[in-house]
Amino acid sequence: MDPVLLVAEDGEAIVERPRREVRVLFEHELLDASYARSEGGERGASPHIHVEHVDAFYIVEGELSFVVGRDLDVVRASAGTFVMVPPNLIHGFDNDSDARARWLNFHAPSTGFLGWMRGDRESFDMLPAPEGGGRSADDAVIVRPGGGERYERSNRTISILGAEPRFSALDIAFDESFHVHPHEHDDHADSFFVLDGEVEFTVGDEAVRAGPGTWLSAPPGARHGFRNGGSGRTRVLNVHAPDAGFAYWIRGL
Repeated sequence: MDPVLLVAEDGEAIVERPRREVRVLFEHELLDASYARSEGGERGASPHIHVEHVDAFYIVEGELSFVVGRDLDVVRASAGTFVMVPPNLIHGFDNDSDARARWLNFHAPSTGFLGWMRGDRESFDMLPAPEGGGRSADDAVIVRPGGGERYERSNRTISILGAEPRFSALDIAFDESFHVHPHEHDDHADSFFVLDGEVEFTVGDEAVRAGPGTWLSAPPGARHGFRNGGSGRTRVLNVHAPDAGFAYWIRGL
């Protein structure tokens, strides 16, 4: 596969209704990434578990209400909050607010989530919540805006939001001297969502400038790189599926 570069709101609409929308950002066996919208009061997903994959969320706008763990603890997640749910942890979500919510959703590995949403599959890795079972709510990763494991470098700040073998997510803020030269990975998909500022992405042999709301995915073997686009400090959400030792490397271990 070649790198995938698109404005999130231009992704393929597999759910498109007045009060709810789901758009495809990246569909690959290693990662299904989507961009979703729901209006205030819209129901999301009833409590369930996954057995084989991680389910993660990054709230872009508004607020979602999650339930997690065997006691269905309620977690309100506002814009900038990251939520990661490991396998066998009960979870669900709704938009209980009066306002619109937008979020990124990640399933790693895919297990066919987007195909199921599109109607191409009868099922994927999702089971009803077991009564009194599942993992503790403490196993959910909830990172509020500005949180995470923070690592300061000379020209960038890297915050690990969540990391486990199947998936990791990082918030990277960097100035105009920071430059990741074009490269390829052979063991994972490397993806980015521009949060603030402008990024110059290398996409194959091209250099493309991209602003907030832009998504880039580089599957294994796809040439990619990135640098500050020259508009001041820039922030991206960077996700790896699987992690492939990336968080371990950032920690300097």
